[in-house]
Amino acid sequence: MGKVVYFDVWYFANSTKSCTFATVSSNTVTTILMKLNLPPIEARTKTEGGRIKIWDALRRRYVALTPEEWVRQHFVAFLIGEKGYSPALMANEVRIELNGMSRRCDTVVYQRDLRPRVIIEYKRPDVKISQRVFAQICRYNLVMQVDYLIVSNGLEHYCCRMDYVRQTYEFLDDIPDFKGL
Repeated sequence: MGKVVYFDVWYFANSTKSCTFATVSSNTVTTILMKLNLPPIEARTKTEGGRIKIWDALRRRYVALTPEEWVRQHFVAFLIGEKGYSPALMANEVRIELNGMSRRCDTVVYQRDLRPRVIIEYKRPDVKISQRVFAQICRYNLVMQVDYLIVSNGLEHYCCRMDYVRQTYEFLDDIPDFKGL
């Protein structure tokens, strides 16, 4: 099993901005990932085929450790640990069909009656949250018709509540607790 160690380094060689990264080591392979604006997690990792994999408790299997997956695992742990979301009502990589093409929602949160309630889209930390990112999650919502859309790159998190009656949406100041959905 791997371990996660945090340490300070420079963000990019041509940048004067300093930030904290995490190194995830498993046997002889080391991956460096940015520390996020989320609580730290106890990551279970392993090396397979020369690549580090991280345990995804929702999918119940190890998956490739990418910067986007690093964000996903932190955000899911945050929702469960800090916001009271039930892992039994969450799923990662939910397949949908959109305009005849297969797509995947990064994470979907369901109500107790198993109606989808929240779609969450993750980006790697170096990807800015832009209108293009929101357009992507809105396209997914054409199929899912959820009440909340969340986008996170691990550093910035945005949540909006849909109002289908008025055909509008409202950005929220915080991610709602599960009880507040």
